[in-house]
Amino acid sequence: MIKMRQSLHIQSFSKKERLTGTENFIRVYQKGRRIKLPGLIIIVARNYLPYCRLGISAGKRIGGAAKRNRAKRLIRELFRTNKGIFPAGHDLVFVPSREFLEFDFNELKSNLIKAFEA
Repeated sequence: MIKMRQSLHIQSFSKKERLTGTENFIRVYQKGRRIKLPGLIIIVARNYLPYCRLGISAGKRIGGAAKRNRAKRLIRELFRTNKGIFPAGHDLVFVPSREFLEFDFNELKSNLIKAFEA
């Protein structure tokens, strides 16, 4: 039973893994490098922590509140289930575009894996 708890904990999305605060987002935007994927831009910057943190910037260009919230839910799920591919010690800001919601979850996942394993 302990192993199950540990494996579930690995796939959780804890508070420490959330990128919060305007100053952190500004730092990532200014110092990060950009990875362009279909429907998504990922900005990656070093944070010198033993884990990576996720930030999401879903603006009104995507659509109404329901579409923005769906995009954020999908991004959080992509991050949570694929933590192993992201480099430790980095902050990630995901910026979805309007086309992001047109892709299937498996397509988004395969694009993400290709981008970070290359």
